[in-house]
Amino acid sequence: MAIDIDVLCAGLACYDLIFSVGRHPGPDEKVFAGEFFDCGGGPAANAAVAAARLGARSAFAGYLGNDLFGQRHLEELLRAGVLTDLVVIGDAPTPLSTIIVKPDGRRTVIGYKGAAPPLSVDFAAADKFRPRVMLFDGHQPQLSQRLAEQARRGGALTVLDAGSLHAGTRLLAGVVDYVVASEKFARQFSGQKDVFIAAGQLRRPGTTVVITQGAAGLAWQSGTDSGRLPAFEIDALDTTGAGDAFHGAFAAGLAAGMPWQPLLRYARAAAALCCAKFGARLGMPTASEVSGFLERHP
Repeated sequence: MAIDIDVLCAGLACYDLIFSVGRHPGPDEKVFAGEFFDCGGGPAANAAVAAARLGARSAFAGYLGNDLFGQRHLEELLRAGVLTDLVVIGDAPTPLSTIIVKPDGRRTVIGYKGAAPPLSVDFAAADKFRPRVMLFDGHQPQLSQRLAEQARRGGALTVLDAGSLHAGTRLLAGVVDYVVASEKFARQFSGQKDVFIAAGQLRRPGTTVVITQGAAGLAWQSGTDSGRLPAFEIDALDTTGAGDAFHGAFAAGLAAGMPWQPLLRYARAAAALCCAKFGARLGMPTASEVSGFLERHP
């Protein structure tokens, strides 16, 4: 019998190596990092942790290698309370990301997926859970398509974390209820600079589009309604994972039945708090931290 949960996140899990530098290195130049952090990463895996820290019952479906990085990542998921029944452990190495963080909080990311395998459509264990919301990051498109079909049959809502344009995000943008996209994705997908025109091209009947714009806030379009919201003003240490925190909070809030405007405010607060710490996973806030932040920023 399927287990009821709030959020199921499917997609990429990697391990992050984070270096804080005084300036971006130039060609053929060596620089030394002032600080170093390491933790689990990946958009969908981070969103699952974000949802769990906010009090939602979440699960992650994806791949980890049978190596030190995979073991550390799995332990992090378990400590956060994320259900890991749908994590596949294999002999291919765990994907890695090297993240270079500059003094203004902006970062450069170098990702390596290697031979991490796609999870197939006959992944039968996917029927183990009955989530209220499913979130996909496009990195496991075959599995995500099957889960999206399962969601339609079971009445679950579906969310796409569209951070960048690739085959998986392009495919899933046409099948989910909510496309929560970066401005970069929206412009690449539509070829339009205006975010509302881009949102219109992303939206299909029944789909809501949210376009996140970093420090510029966000724009959204749903049916005939649309709007903009500013970002919270913060002193950012590291913007890595802000989008993942937003997506995890957005999915958790959907599962909890939050009204639209409070939902967007809640997700924006989670993203802002994530920027106040180094490392995406390390910056995912708790429910009490978000509620305290919102009290201080009415």
